[in-house]
Amino acid sequence: MQVYEKLYIDGKWVMPSSTTGIEVTNPTNEQIIGKVPAGGTSDVDLAVSAAKKAFPIWSKSSIEERINILNSLSNEIKERTEELAQTITAEVGTPIEYSRMAMVGTPRVVTRSYAKILENFEWEEEVRNSLIVKEPIGVCAFITPWNFPLHQIIGKVAPALAAGCTMILKPSKEAPLNAFLLAEIMDKIGLPKGVFNLVSGHGSEIGEYMSKHSGVDMVSFTGSTNAGIRVSQAAAPTVKRVTLELGGKSANVALKDADPILVGKMAISGCYQNSGQTCSALTRLIIPSEMKEEVCQVIISRIERYTAGDPLDENTRCGPMVSLKQQESVSNYIQTGINEGATLLSGGLGMPDNLDSGFFVKPTVFADVSPEMTIWKEEIFGPVLVIATYESEEEALSLANDSIYGLSGAVWSASQEKAINFAKEMRTGQVSVNGGHFNVSAPFGGYKMSGNGRELGLQGLEEFLEVKSIQL
Repeated sequence: MQVYEKLYIDGKWVMPSSTTGIEVTNPTNEQIIGKVPAGGTSDVDLAVSAAKKAFPIWSKSSIEERINILNSLSNEIKERTEELAQTITAEVGTPIEYSRMAMVGTPRVVTRSYAKILENFEWEEEVRNSLIVKEPIGVCAFITPWNFPLHQIIGKVAPALAAGCTMILKPSKEAPLNAFLLAEIMDKIGLPKGVFNLVSGHGSEIGEYMSKHSGVDMVSFTGSTNAGIRVSQAAAPTVKRVTLELGGKSANVALKDADPILVGKMAISGCYQNSGQTCSALTRLIIPSEMKEEVCQVIISRIERYTAGDPLDENTRCGPMVSLKQQESVSNYIQTGINEGATLLSGGLGMPDNLDSGFFVKPTVFADVSPEMTIWKEEIFGPVLVIATYESEEEALSLANDSIYGLSGAVWSASQEKAINFAKEMRTGQVSVNGGHFNVSAPFGGYKMSGNGRELGLQGLEEFLEVKSIQL
């Protein structure tokens, strides 16, 4: 069991103001695997004070020092890959190979990418008689989710370090242990005290308090849309910058000239990565009506290979939901889909075969889903794929954009040009064309109720900068 009794504030491990703790449950076997402090508002005050004190020095640190810190951080993440991956799999239930690759490997690459960006970043430019200067925004508060815990932390921490900001992190209470490992790494690489501070606790208490804190210049939140709205409301009186990466209900569109076999194969992984607990998951498959039978047959024939079970088994493709609450929520959506008349192609209610414990649900596929159905409109956040058909590509675009969200999407076509033209019409933050891979150097974020602001790449760095104009 991993038990942490102290918080990381001002470069040292300190006792929290309360003796209350948060237990961490392994969703695979329902056993308690760790405990972290439930920090309070006074702990946040200490962390904000430390970050404010550290800001004048860190904001003036050399680019070379920041590059060295970022490269050291990336190297240490690499050195502790297995420990981090095992921890995240135990906390979240992510299949272990995916943990190694996406949960730890991607944050390592993201961290190094900001070291590279700093090598050529232009901090000043002259525009006629003005000198335009970019400066770090100040003290940042980070509130992060459980589904990609370390990746979502690093997506905020790395660009903030690169920008010269100081920070306070509140990790998810479902998956906080990896954040404490990160704090150990920060301590080891010699980051100046007060630059990075870790306060674990409950979002309803310290998350809201961080958002409204007058000593915080920016809050960056990743999580549900409803919680993001509350963060924005709490931050509004202090008019601080707020960036939000929220929910999604992303469309995966096959144009009429697409390969139906390829579409069917790729639709499964596009929806079910991380057991469907992914904000950018391609959960709505939109296909031509004439392609329906073939695509559905491909999906049915292949979904049985998407094994649900112990995430430490290298053959497992689908782990548990993160909690009993999430298991119940996904199961309720499956029942709603059945009740509203969608055609259940595979999966359904109950535990997967040969499993009698853990927070599992069956990987599920619904066909004949129409836009008025709940499972079409709402983010399920589990391994549930919904399929709708269209007659014209104008209708396909209308279906793709028929969502309050706009985080991700995909288009398939024999013509890349045609697919790109369709992608440009989709109201969403990023679109994969014919299986184009995720790019850590490209901006990530959403339209509409999927949030505002961008993470990753150059745009992710600029979120942490103020722009000053000096007239000469």
